[in-house]
Amino acid sequence: MTERTVMLIVDDVEINRAILSQFFQNEYEILEASNGEEALEILESRNVDIMLLDLMMPVMNGMEVLGVLHKNPRFSHIPVIVTTSQDVVNSEVQALENGAADYITKPYNPIIVKIRVRNVMARQENEWRKVRQKAQADKISEMQNIIEIDQLTGLYNHQTIMTKASKMVQENRSVRYCIVYLDISCFKVINEMFNMETGDMILKTAADYFKTVAGRRGLAARLSADQFALCVPEDTLDMELVIQGLDAVMRSLAVYRSIMFYAGVFVVDNVYLSVNKMLDRAHMAMNTVKGNYNKRYAYYDEELRTSLMEEQMLVRDMEGAMDNNNFCIYLQPIYNIDTNKIVSAETLIRWHHPQKGLMSPSKFIHVFEKNGFVTRLDRFAWGDACRFLSRQRDNGLEVVPISVNVSRINMYDQSFVDYMQSLLAKYDLEPWMLRIEITESAYMDNPAQLVKVLKKLKNAGFTVLMDDFGSGYSSLNILKDLTVDVLKLDMKFIQNFERSSRASIIMESVVQMAHNLGIDTVVEGVETETQVEFLKEIGCNVVQGYYYAKPMSTEECLDLLINEQ
Repeated sequence: MTERTVMLIVDDVEINRAILSQFFQNEYEILEASNGEEALEILESRNVDIMLLDLMMPVMNGMEVLGVLHKNPRFSHIPVIVTTSQDVVNSEVQALENGAADYITKPYNPIIVKIRVRNVMARQENEWRKVRQKAQADKISEMQNIIEIDQLTGLYNHQTIMTKASKMVQENRSVRYCIVYLDISCFKVINEMFNMETGDMILKTAADYFKTVAGRRGLAARLSADQFALCVPEDTLDMELVIQGLDAVMRSLAVYRSIMFYAGVFVVDNVYLSVNKMLDRAHMAMNTVKGNYNKRYAYYDEELRTSLMEEQMLVRDMEGAMDNNNFCIYLQPIYNIDTNKIVSAETLIRWHHPQKGLMSPSKFIHVFEKNGFVTRLDRFAWGDACRFLSRQRDNGLEVVPISVNVSRINMYDQSFVDYMQSLLAKYDLEPWMLRIEITESAYMDNPAQLVKVLKKLKNAGFTVLMDDFGSGYSSLNILKDLTVDVLKLDMKFIQNFERSSRASIIMESVVQMAHNLGIDTVVEGVETETQVEFLKEIGCNVVQGYYYAKPMSTEECLDLLINEQ
């Protein structure tokens, strides 16, 4: 008979233990403890596969239990899911940093609780599998020489620095260490422009420099390809000098291309944290500056940690927000200066977050672009925009077209245009009613694909607008390649014209050029009467901004249209 997986539920409230036991009694052998001390006593006598641990308990609380578990090699492998109240966010963060695998909040949602336990156990099973595979590999390696060195550079390899850095920081606790993650910008391009020998020369030269930086008190490693890592005492690390010296060494190679290293630094504040996580945090810090010519390194600090935790919270909440209809669209009217009438409106997404209130897209869109959720959010906004167009018609109004934003991810979806046409058919709308807004950055990613999609949109009868024109670096080149109907000029132009004659000349020239190309213009961010008068003078009569109207709910916008018509 196969032994059942053992779950230990630790909570001082009996009803909470009973509820959780009921969720898992068919799958697990359930053990119960009413406080941390009882839990540790059970662990001394029983093998436990997973623990559900309440943070707020008498005698010994959950945070103290976590501290004991992760200091004791016998128990550090046990995955722990902490249970908290919904309003205890800081405790959740602290528990995760102290080694908890996940958390669940009270009152318990059985579906969410089961999914989180299942996911943690799946990860743990994967870790056990890795441990078993490593054990087998260790048996083989006992018959061979231990390979610690990267053969190209002579530095430690990835696996070796994981082991040695962990040992170093734990055995020298009086010393505060830093983990530095370094990466060469555009190394793949360098290999393509020159040859593998040149690339290898660059890597070996950098490796020699990193050995010098690490010295006798630190470690240097090549992680993979063009990624390196250092583990050095904080009192020996001056990142400004490290970068300057690295630049000087690279210039000495006389390679016809600027070779730029970027770095992220994690100051070790928890010696029990795995080196892999330390490297991850240094890597995250590096990613905040990569590509920045003025700032070449960054530290993982409280601000960055808070930002990353907030991103994780948003990702955690996004699915529920969609299911609970917490997302909605706002509309910002676009006016004709001459008639003072609304000629169209732009769709803007908003999130009614239960804790954070009404959130603008600047708070969450960049997160959803990274994890792909923006594709679902786009489709939600398109659907609501179509419903609003249908409501205009149902109220006997002359339909004002609505523009919708399309993320670069959706622009590369082969079914995108077909989906937009299906929306029109569903709500019995005509193509001119639903306008498509794209950004310059979408063109920079994949010009050929964007040109192809725009042709399909134009053939289907859609009006295409380019949003934030002028915010990128290749605007004029884009106009040569793309046939858009409307340019939405970046607000920075209009904000600066009163202080800079050059800005006003550029604005007037862009508007005139667009007219010569048969392209309409809309100026965003119009806030003053002076700006409106200037736009009249240069022949730009369609504007969007707080001077005329702020973004508003669909109900407010519908009332505005009814009163206007």
